[in-house]
Amino acid sequence: MTVVPGENLDETVALAALCHDAYEPERSDQECCERVVINISGLRFETQLKTLAQFPSTLLGDPRKRMRFFDPLRNEYFFDRNRPSFDAILYYYQSGGRLRRPVNVPVDIFMEEIKFYELGEDVIENFKEDEGFIKEEERPLPENEFQRQVWLLFEYPESSGPARGIAIVSVLVILISIVIFCLETLPEFREDTRSYDEQIPINGTVSENKANPFTDPFFIVETLCIIWFSFELVVRFLACPSKAAFFKNIMNTIDVVAIMPYFITLGLELAEHQGNGQQAMSLAILRVIRLVRVFRIFKLSRHSKGLQILGKTLQASMRELGLLIFFLFIGVILFSSAVYFAETDDPESGFSSIPDAFWWAVVSMTTVGYGDMCPVTIGGKIVGSLCAIAGVLTIALPVPVIVSNFNYFYHRETEHEEQLQYTHVTCGQQSNQQQQQQQPGYGEFGRSESKPSLSKSDFMDSEDAESIKYTNCSPHKAYTGKLTDV
Repeated sequence: MTVVPGENLDETVALAALCHDAYEPERSDQECCERVVINISGLRFETQLKTLAQFPSTLLGDPRKRMRFFDPLRNEYFFDRNRPSFDAILYYYQSGGRLRRPVNVPVDIFMEEIKFYELGEDVIENFKEDEGFIKEEERPLPENEFQRQVWLLFEYPESSGPARGIAIVSVLVILISIVIFCLETLPEFREDTRSYDEQIPINGTVSENKANPFTDPFFIVETLCIIWFSFELVVRFLACPSKAAFFKNIMNTIDVVAIMPYFITLGLELAEHQGNGQQAMSLAILRVIRLVRVFRIFKLSRHSKGLQILGKTLQASMRELGLLIFFLFIGVILFSSAVYFAETDDPESGFSSIPDAFWWAVVSMTTVGYGDMCPVTIGGKIVGSLCAIAGVLTIALPVPVIVSNFNYFYHRETEHEEQLQYTHVTCGQQSNQQQQQQQPGYGEFGRSESKPSLSKSDFMDSEDAESIKYTNCSPHKAYTGKLTDV
């Protein structure tokens, strides 16, 4: 390299060394053992180049990437980043890939450091798993634009204003259907139904003076609700990106089960009319089919975050719930047997057998105590006292685990909603910046009028603010964690 007269010799030598470091990644063993100084906000770290070269795709492992942070005057790499986090980052290189967050560094800050040093998506996923985060499932979207808009309209109420309107209509229809299901059982409204149900068929037929069910106001309202449910289900099925995954979703199964009783009952009514009043199915089966209508209340879980959190909590606590049922089963067998033998000599005792005592044991262990069965002897009362105490302890043991799971899913959902709100505000600011063709500084970004909604901006430095301006804020990706085209 030729030295230009008048230039600083030290700077020339440093730049030559820098170029050698940046554009000749294949070095000899002696050169790889060369030490390098890394300055993190004034705190200096020293390591070997071969240590950083273990992960060449990262920021520190790639000479070309780290070149822009080199200070030739001090012959060191300078990063204005979080200092406590770099201990774990450097140990990641020294240990060959083991990453542990320092206890004094928040999770979100350490996550930003991992992204800044470009450790990779696999490292981020492993870090989230180690921290107890549940991996977010990818939500595929249809390839067709119209099909995608329809899918977002009916599946994701947070995507737009019309989607929220459809969600509100769906909730109102569900509530109307549930109210109708309850009101039609009132004595004032079920006189005709009761008289029909209590009729004794003669030669397989019933009386001809039965009221026409198709003119019943409850049936008309029920029909309107079913029309909306069916329309919503068919549209979502036609617009879904995967037909196989559609039926695997438990919410879609609930939607199908919710409308099946209507069509079964309608088919039976039509068959009965065509058969000159001959009853097509027993009343017991008809009542069971009508009972299935109550499952429509679970359709609200599609629009209720609280019900979704409860469902996830129960799903995550299945092991604890299984242990609870198992312990209750053991207690019921034990105490029902004990109270039977304690009361067997008393003629006034209501415990005629061990199976008859099962009900008393369950009621006592759950501390309900209806009082329909109670021990009368001294031994039976002692057994009853022990049964109540054991029931309290048995139920109390798994409760903290279930509560912990509920708190986890609740805080996770709360943080997710905050992130969605933050993403909406960020995308809105980006659109305004593009329209005005302005590039505000970092201080201007921090003094935005939407500052109260940007709760996470307190943890962001200037690099993060710069990256936000180039975030892809497409309409169908701004409201959910992961949306992918299929």
